[in-house]
This record gives sequence, C-alpha cells and structure tokens, in this order.
Amino acid sequence: VAFLPVLFWPGVAGKFMGFLPFTVIIVLSASLLTAMIFLPVLGGFLGRNHISREEAETATQLAGGSQVDYSKIRGLAGSYIRLLQKLITHPFLVLIASALVVTTIFWSFGKLAKGVEFFVDTEPEVAFVFVSGRGNMSAREKFDLVLEVEQRVLGVGGLKSVFTTIGAIGGGQAFDGAGADRPSDLIGQLILEPADYNLRRKGKFILEEIRQKTADIPGIVIEVRKAEEGPPTGKDIRLQITGGNRDEVETVTRRVRKYFNTKLADIRDIEDTTPLPGIEWVLDVNRREAARFNTDILSVGGMVQLVTNGLLIGTFRPDDAEDEIDIRVRLPRNERTINQLDQLRVVTKYGPVPLSNFVTRRPEPKVSSITRRNGRYMMMVKANANNGVLGSDKVAEVDAWLKQQKWPANIELKFKGADEDQKESGAFLAKAMMGALFMMFLILVTQFNSFYQTFITLSTVVLSVVGVLLGMMITGQTFSIIMTGTGVVALAGIVVNNSIVLIDTFNHFHKGLGMPVIDAALRASGQRLRPVLLTTITTICGLLPMALQINLDFFNRIVQLGSVTSIWWVQLSTAIIFGLGFATLLTLILTPTLLALPTIVRQSRSGKWIARLFRAKAPVVQVLEELPKAAE
Repeated sequence: VAFLPVLFWPGVAGKFMGFLPFTVIIVLSASLLTAMIFLPVLGGFLGRNHISREEAETATQLAGGSQVDYSKIRGLAGSYIRLLQKLITHPFLVLIASALVVTTIFWSFGKLAKGVEFFVDTEPEVAFVFVSGRGNMSAREKFDLVLEVEQRVLGVGGLKSVFTTIGAIGGGQAFDGAGADRPSDLIGQLILEPADYNLRRKGKFILEEIRQKTADIPGIVIEVRKAEEGPPTGKDIRLQITGGNRDEVETVTRRVRKYFNTKLADIRDIEDTTPLPGIEWVLDVNRREAARFNTDILSVGGMVQLVTNGLLIGTFRPDDAEDEIDIRVRLPRNERTINQLDQLRVVTKYGPVPLSNFVTRRPEPKVSSITRRNGRYMMMVKANANNGVLGSDKVAEVDAWLKQQKWPANIELKFKGADEDQKESGAFLAKAMMGALFMMFLILVTQFNSFYQTFITLSTVVLSVVGVLLGMMITGQTFSIIMTGTGVVALAGIVVNNSIVLIDTFNHFHKGLGMPVIDAALRASGQRLRPVLLTTITTICGLLPMALQINLDFFNRIVQLGSVTSIWWVQLSTAIIFGLGFATLLTLILTPTLLALPTIVRQSRSGKWIARLFRAKAPVVQVLEELPKAAE
C-alpha cells in the first residue's frame, strides 16, 4: 500500500525508479501466498514435533487465562516483560523520554547532517574530457591541441581505454551520458573507460589527476565530467535567465557569470550560453545603384562565392564512385581575403564595375544561435561543485546572492537541472507519504475500529523517519532524495507490521478473553516479542550485504567488497536498516505503554478528578474552585 503512490511518480525520476515499487509489490503479494499456503504445508513435514520445556512454560503462562507471575518467566521474554511492567505504570515518563530522544535526533541532524543530494554519487563507468577553444582554429591546430591533452591523459593510471574525437561532436543538448549539454565551443572530446573497480583507485581521484595534469595547457579550457548514471540533470548549478529583451538577458547573464568567476568559491567548469566572441561581415547591396549598372544581388553573390566557398559551375561523377563531386571555381588561395571583396568587379554590359560602387561592407557581432523558451529569450550560466562540496549547498548560496541584487523587471531567474528535479521529487515524496498514510489509515480503522489504536500504529512511521536520520548521521551519508526518500516510503509499509501484530494480539486478550488492559498488554508484548524481533533481524540481515557493499559468489567462493553498482543501493538499504531497527526498539516499549495509557490515567488521582468533574457537569466557578485541590 505504501508503494502504490510511487507507481505514479512524475517526471524523469519516476521513469527511472518506477520498476522498484512495482517489483516490491509483486514480491510482497507472492510472499503472502507463500506464507498462507506453502509454509504451513512445509512446516507440517519439516517442523519440530516438540519444543523445549522453557518455551512450553512461557507459552502456557502467556496464553492461558489464569493469573501469571511474570517474575517466574525465564529467558529474554521474561526480562522484557519485567522491564515493561515497570515502565508501563509510568507512561508519561516514557512519553517524555521518547520525545526527548526524537527531538535530540532531529536537532542533531539539523546541525550534523551532510546535506541533501538528488541522486547517489556513483563510481564512473565512463568519463568525458571536453576540450574547448575559441577562435577560427584550423583542423591542424585543433588536432595538435587535442593530441597534447590525450598524451597527458594517457599518463594517468587507472584507465582501461581512451577514445578521442577531434572537431564538432554534434548538438550541444544531447542526452548521451555526457550530461545534459556539452560546451558550445568544443574542439575535441575524449571518452575514458576506467579499469575494473577492484584494480584501480576511486574515480574521483583519477578525474582530479586528469584536471591537474591538463590545467596548464594554454589557449584551451579542459572540462572533466563523468557520465551521469541516474536521471540526466547536467551540471550541479544550472541557472536559467529569461526575458523579453535579448540585450538585457545577455547583460544579466554576463553579470551572473562574473559573480561565478570572482566571488563563488568551490566551483569549477564554469560556462554560459552567451554568444561566442566573433564577427560576421554583412554586405548591404544598394538595389537602386545596382540597377543603374544593370546588375542584381545574384551576380553579387556569385562574385562573393569566388572569395569564400567557390562558385558551383557543375558536377562530375567518377567511374568508380556513386556520388557526384561538385566542380567549383575559386580565386587563388592568396587572393581569398576579406580585402579582396573591395577589389572585386561585376561584369556588366557596360564593362567591369567595382562592387564598392553599390555594395557596403560592415562587421556585425556573430550570433551562432538564439534560444527561446515560451517565446522569451533564454540564456544559462552553469558550473560544477568541487569534490566534497554538495551542489545543493552552492545553489542555496547563489540563490541568496540573487535575492540581494536588483534585476530588470522583466527578467526571470530560475534554477534548472538537479535543483529543479530535487524539489519536484521532494514534493512528490511528501505527497506519496501522505497518500500512503491515508490508505493505511483507512485499512487500520476498518480493522481495529479504533482511531486511538490506528494513531498508535501510524506513529511508528514517525519513529522510522527518526531512525533514518540517525542512520544518516552515524554512517556520514548524505540524504538522497531518490534513494533515501524511496527507503522512507518503503519503511511506511514495513514498520507498521510490528505494531499491528502487537495490537491485534492485545485485542484478542482484552476483548476476546476479557483480560485487564495492563495484563493484556504485557501478555501480548511477551507473546509477540519473538516474531517481532525475528522479522526485524531477518530484514536487517538481508539488507546488510547491500549496505556494506558485500558481493558473495557462492559458486566461485569469492567475496568482493564494493563494486560500481553496489554503491547505488547503500543509502536505500541504510535507511531501511536504521529506520526499522530504531522503530522496532521504540515500538516494543511505546506501543504497550500507549495501549495501557488510558487505563493508567483513569486509575490515577487526576483521572478520577477529571471523570468526576465531567460527570457532575460543574459550572465554571466550581471548576475554578476545584483547580487548587487538583494541583495538590
């Protein structure tokens, strides 16, 4: 039930994580059938025909309707019941102590937490080295620069293979594992495949060494980026700037870029999408003057092509080829210059006429592309956080600076990428949790016919969340919105089972057999102690290999510690282990205490006074007169 809302997870994260809840629902449904039919039949053949004397005595004492001397019950169950017998008579002290523990953990997490991240920081299976350079470089210049980068990268240990591409790589917005985008001024790219995980250093040290070895190459910018294993989000910081005026958008973008370069620490790989520096020559043809010389724009264009790509005069297909080859006429190489445009002459019926008579040449800033979003001009400023620094922390720092500045009225600034997906996924997790609790609430109210017992059962979900935060602090992990958040949602459907088992047994003793409330709570707790502990311990043991990244190969008798894929599941398994363990320990104390709380209150002096006050329906004056006595 808790996982049902996750099936409708929206966006990229939903597509990525949709199979996990679907698989869990199928497995749990199959396990229910196994528990109801297969295991009872198998137990009839393989189960023990006798139990120990201690187990028989404990079972008889707790299950019978006679009075029980809890001091004579031996073993773990006896120690637990005697401890519970002392605590259950002081419910308010137990509640206060539990509230202090929960509050302390929440406060400590706020002070000691490692932060929040969108997805797990995994080991790279593929990495990229982007080589960017500006200017009209020849193919040979690009080749030499990228080749120098390649030589330095090959000297780094821990790499299995390097594949180099020189020149244009394709669109800058391709989702291909290189991230949500590439640099717009890319001149070359290296694709790196690290060696096997157990034969090399951690990926972050390899990539950092590559950055250091290539940092001093002049004339180019080197960006090292690992392939994104989870939902593609691009760089850690992606600030989108939109507006109705292109010049204003460009001005604001350059202002933000300057802040990134000068005042924002612990970031690297800074870039923006403002137009690349450069000019393009614009030829303005005076049509009236061109008509006087009996020529037109088409003739001017043909002459310009002689200086640039050449004038197409025909095609030719060789005998050994299937495609045709263009035949173009161009000026000699030494005459293909921009100044040659002023010396060209157009042949007319009046003779050769200089282009300068009716054509003017002027430079304009080059605009490679214009991006719009919802009809508004859009530019971006992007950067990555350094190793050991969370991107979410740098986004918060940039956001605080943006709020302190004054911007044009029609300019809109919005964080995209991981920050946008993180907020969207976090909001959905809250809604999914509320939806899961509501569905469980309906089922529990129908089953128990009691709002109070339903509240006790659902309170274990809060305890599990506290356990998750405690586990994050103990292990030093960051809170992953997807993996840790999914673990929290899974806990909502797991931890309530222990409370349901205790309360169901309590109702059997109290309502079915007519036992007193306190006696029924003690007997139910002692009788259900073993199954509660067994289910919790087996679940934790089953998740420990995932949390410790232990891979067991029974056939080849190999034990491997850590792998590329095992890192994915550490945060999810850690959340379930600590959340379930913490909630189980408190549930074994709080659930019977809360079940007995109404009875303890009614039997106390204050409870009797409150009951007498309500039965008498005393007016306000009499109530005020009774208050000093109640205080005494």
